[in-house]
Amino acid sequence: MSTKYVPLISSGVAGPLGVLHLPRLWLKASLEAAGKLADGYPGCGKGYDQMVIDGLGLTRDEVLAFIKTKPTYPQFEAWVKNQPGAKLDPTSVAKLNAAITGYIHDDATRKNILTANGLTDGPRDAVNLNNLDDWKEFHDAVLK
Repeated sequence: MSTKYVPLISSGVAGPLGVLHLPRLWLKASLEAAGKLADGYPGCGKGYDQMVIDGLGLTRDEVLAFIKTKPTYPQFEAWVKNQPGAKLDPTSVAKLNAAITGYIHDDATRKNILTANGLTDGPRDAVNLNNLDDWKEFHDAVLK
């Protein structure tokens, strides 16, 4: 059985292109393509992953097909830059990044994540709640 990995790159991290979540999308899809993504994580989900694909003017199938070629992260960003119609201008990137940082989970999701971490209060934004969720999953899978 191969080792599976919790993706620990936060949605709040940007690579050289300045696009939040793009490094996490690359990591999750790469791990899934290699059969090494931790159970319960989508390689390319319908939340932030799709927001980034749509916000950059990319096509989901083409993104995933390229990631299956096992690019490094800089190679992935270079591919994104070379896609016809890619929206990498400062206004488009700022709008996408604001949508990512401004996303708020519903109250039930927030409560579930906080409770699982033994907290009664904590962050409201999805990026930091997702960080808590990842760290808990990593702890349970590797450190506990």
